[in-house]
Amino acid sequence: MFVVVLALWASLIAGSWGGGYWRFDCAAGAAVCVIALVRRRDRAWAAVAGLAVAATAVLAARFADLPAEPGPGMALGLAVLVAAAVRRLPVRTACGVAGGGLAVAVGSLLTAHTVAAGVPSVTAMNITTWAAAVVAGLSPRLLDARRRAVAEAVRQAERLALARELHDVVAHHVTGIVVQAQAARLVARRSPEKAGDALGQIEAAGSDALAAMRRVVGLLRVAEGAASGSRDGAAVTGPERLGDLVGRFEAGGHPVRLRLPHEEETAAWPPEVASTVYRVVQESLTNIARHAPQARAVTVSVERNRNVVVVEVTDDAPPGPGGESRGGSRGGYGLLGMRERVEALGGTLRAGPRPGSGWSVLATLPAPHPGLRRDR
Repeated sequence: MFVVVLALWASLIAGSWGGGYWRFDCAAGAAVCVIALVRRRDRAWAAVAGLAVAATAVLAARFADLPAEPGPGMALGLAVLVAAAVRRLPVRTACGVAGGGLAVAVGSLLTAHTVAAGVPSVTAMNITTWAAAVVAGLSPRLLDARRRAVAEAVRQAERLALARELHDVVAHHVTGIVVQAQAARLVARRSPEKAGDALGQIEAAGSDALAAMRRVVGLLRVAEGAASGSRDGAAVTGPERLGDLVGRFEAGGHPVRLRLPHEEETAAWPPEVASTVYRVVQESLTNIARHAPQARAVTVSVERNRNVVVVEVTDDAPPGPGGESRGGSRGGYGLLGMRERVEALGGTLRAGPRPGSGWSVLATLPAPHPGLRRDR
């Protein structure tokens, strides 16, 4: 289309130029076009060379008593040169090449002697061609920049998701192993014959930690396929696993009262909601084991209240340095990660001390399906 327009334009103004100028214009334009299309490691030098050829051709035409404004051939070469520069070169270099191309296109206004009446229209057409070349190079450049920004945002979201997953795995499982090892030390002192059971629990906790780490590594390996399915893949866990989670926590000496919906209801929840419910409870129990080992009554409640799922984890740990540190999160990311998970789904999370004593974590999440509850 561009070549056709140039051909029509040339036929309209051919009468104002001598036949010898056509050969000169085509040769100069072809040279500029070839230089612009040469794929070199340093495209900037190629662009500068193309501008030099174009400017030299204009000056040569001026001193040879030929029309000083670029003809159709030169206009095509300049358009290719400017479009390629704007498309590929760094911003400052691209602006310089585009400015040089414009100077060549309008330079005849300052240097040309009086010729036929068609000269102003030729110069105007050269400027229009230059502007079209700038747009042709700038449009894909902006599109690429937008794609890179979107890709970077996706990568950042994936990094945050993996960071939360790693924190969940390390904080929960490793904390559980430490707590059970401490309990095993006490058991070994008081009842050496029961030490084997305690060591078995530690072994099971270590196996769970390894399995969880494998799931996280799996996320890293198949992250590029996340668009075709769930973001968490095999790592998705939901309320149906809370019984096992609470059982491991109780093995450390903390009795838990667990209240859950029926499995028929939780099975219909979206994977991201089910996974977030599990992670909120997991992080809350981990914080209790780490910061409030003196807690004697822990309650975990997951229920549907109209259009939301309400997750609440409470304990009765008395106020003290441990209880106070749970709100400070000195260097930790557990509470921040929980809040990010919940708010990403349009929910809310509140964590803080209870009236009198103890700590409470309360999260609300969108819930499309109702259901009954069962107590344990």
